[in-house]
Amino acid sequence: MTAPSTFGLSREARNLHFLLTNLVEEVPGVQSVAVVSSDGLLLLSSDAERNAEAREAREEKPSGPRGSSADLATVVSGIGSLTLGAAKLMDFGATKHTMIAMDDGSLFVMSISDGSLLGVHGSADCDMSVVAYHMALFVGRAGHVLTPELRSELRQSLENDATGSAR
Repeated sequence: MTAPSTFGLSREARNLHFLLTNLVEEVPGVQSVAVVSSDGLLLLSSDAERNAEAREAREEKPSGPRGSSADLATVVSGIGSLTLGAAKLMDFGATKHTMIAMDDGSLFVMSISDGSLLGVHGSADCDMSVVAYHMALFVGRAGHVLTPELRSELRQSLENDATGSAR
């Protein structure tokens, strides 16, 4: 994982970057992680280098990149919206987490706060219960600090990284 620059960020933002880095590096089978705002915007990502590659590929190919955090954020946002609608339709209360097992990998989506979501892309052989446990730890630690101000700061940080990488 290439850690994004945390220079100039608040203590809370640096702490979230640290928690995200630990999630990726400490949990076997976790390939990438994205924190997505309630409106579907990527706030925090585990693979800043792949984001830069994705931007370059998008400029070359109008169809868009595959495998970037932006793609993970899009999928996480869509699944979050789908499960929110299903929960309302079934009148079962709020969705807490969603796990999807596929032939070659797994996708985990967990609610953080105010509609924000944590999405994790795991390998096919990851232990789903271990990943879910560590995601719950992240949500427990991050949920109370993910204020509107911090979401705005994280979004601005990603935009600044994008502008700096595009030069």
